Formats: sequence, structure tokens, C-alpha cells
Amino acid sequence: MSEIRVLIADDHAVLRSGLKLLINTQSDMAVVGEAGDFPSLYKSIIELRPHVVTLDLSMPGGDAVKVIEELSREIPETRLLVLTMHDDASMFRAAFEAGAAGYVVKSAADTELLTAIRTVAAGRSFVSLPGNPGLPGPESSRTLNADDQKALESLSTREHEVLTLVAQGHTNQAIADRLFLSVKTVESYRSRLMTKLNLGTRAELTQFALNAGLMQAE
Repeated sequence: MSEIRVLIADDHAVLRSGLKLLINTQSDMAVVGEAGDFPSLYKSIIELRPHVVTLDLSMPGGDAVKVIEELSREIPETRLLVLTMHDDASMFRAAFEAGAAGYVVKSAADTELLTAIRTVAAGRSFVSLPGNPGLPGPESSRTLNADDQKALESLSTREHEVLTLVAQGHTNQAIADRLFLSVKTVESYRSRLMTKLNLGTRAELTQFALNAGLMQAE
């Protein structure tokens, strides 16, 4: 890909201008269009065929999660990078389950956003939440290294379920209710997962799940 074509979707003109200035200073990417609401976003994507859309979740004219789901299904060649003020796990989970390729909070550094654009344009996932280092992750378990793949395969069915639900942002109580377990048992599973997968934080666990292609799972 010689130049990454970027479309900026945000209902704040000042923010769009700032992003456009930032992106257009990069030699490997260029802003090809802007959209201030969801209806115009559809038209712009069809007309301009950008490689990446930086997408605000709070634009008028539609439901963000449904729009992500429809766009990822109808125009999969355009990668959707959520750029939002929402830093909670539930919004992140909903966006990824709908088909978003990346998720970055607006408080992130400029360099992090640029890395995110390059990463999703290359066909990988990128997540940057508070406490998450924002390292890009492949979207398929085929790209796990041998040790991580072996560790993943060593998990029991229940451990696999807990890993997926924790990474998707569910609380211990929600996981317990969903799997008909006690909260204490869920905590034990989480501790065991951290040990088996050699992980230290929830952010690392989320990244591992991304690498293993688990974020679409239910």
C-alpha cells in the first residue's frame, strides 16, 4: 500500500481540522475526505473508498455500533478505527464485536493515533485504553508465537470461556452470572489464566485475546 487513504468522521469541525493537519504531515498517508454525521459517512465511504476511517462514536444520525456492524459487513475493505472519548471496556467491547479494527481514546498521543492508523491499514488490530500500552495485535491465532499458541491450546474449555469474557470487558460478577459460577471461582480462573499465559495485567490479557482472535467471540 503506497499511501493510506484516511477519512475522518467526527461531528466537531475543529477536531477534524486538527486531525487532517496531523495526518497530512505524514508521507505515507493522506486525508481524502471528512464526515460530520453517519449518513454522510456512508456516502463518503462509497464515493472515496478510504483504507481507514477514524470514527467518532457520538456523531448524529445513527447508532454507532449498528453503523460499525453494517459498514464492516458491506464494505469490509475499509477498516474502521474508533477514535472516541469513551474509555470504558463496555464501549470497546461493543465496537470490536460489531467489527471495528481499532479503538483509540482521544486523549492518546498523536504518535499513538498514527501508529493505530498504520496498524489497522495493514490488516491488524490496535487497542489503546487507559492501562493498555496500545501495542498492535494480529487478528488471528495463526500469528501467535509458538509458546503462546501452546499456552492457548493448554487451556480447558472453561478457562477459554473465562479468558474471552474477561478480555471483552465483563466483570467477575457478570462472568459468574453468565457461566453459573461463584465470583470466587471466576477469580481463581483469572489467576490461573495469568499464570498459564504468563501475563501480568488485564491489558496484557486483552492483547493476548486480540492476537488469538477471540474478541469477536460470544
